[in-house]
Amino acid sequence: MAKRRTARQVDLLARLAALISAEGFAAFTLDDLAARLSCSKTTLYALAPSKPDLVVTAVKEFFRVATDAVEARVAGEEDPALRVVVYLRAVGAELVPLSRRFMEDLAGFAPASEVYRRNTAYAAARIRTLIADGIAEGALRQVNPDFAAEMIASTMFEIQRGEIFERLELTDAQAYDELAAFVVAALAGP
Repeated sequence: MAKRRTARQVDLLARLAALISAEGFAAFTLDDLAARLSCSKTTLYALAPSKPDLVVTAVKEFFRVATDAVEARVAGEEDPALRVVVYLRAVGAELVPLSRRFMEDLAGFAPASEVYRRNTAYAAARIRTLIADGIAEGALRQVNPDFAAEMIASTMFEIQRGEIFERLELTDAQAYDELAAFVVAALAGP
């Protein structure tokens, strides 16, 4: 079990996640991070034992906070036909802070990329549940929820790999918004 973080560590981790989301992480040294976050390297080492571990910890924190925000938005939607859309748009909104530099650094650092991949896999599983629930409640038309979720998941993984940006020059957030619009059209009506 992980030890509980102090309020200062929680704040520092949130600021670190925001910094690397906006500016990437490959070019930063621990000295750079300590200076930018106005703390000592010892304080950073209290969060993780090395820069690679610190990056993974910050990426996990980014996705933990993003997941909580997405789920809060979904919980606020009573219409089962709109939950999938709300989910995808919320995911897109949470990805807005991820800069292209961050995504490039992520692609070059397997441990952090794996965190993103696991979160995308979780999101795909969540979509499957939302579609199945919408069908069961008669709010979405009858489709095979596993197939629909797989199609959506495939697009989500393409977004994560940067394939969508490469071909269409859409940010991840824009791509998720387009995916949500497509899903609305595809699944609308009983």
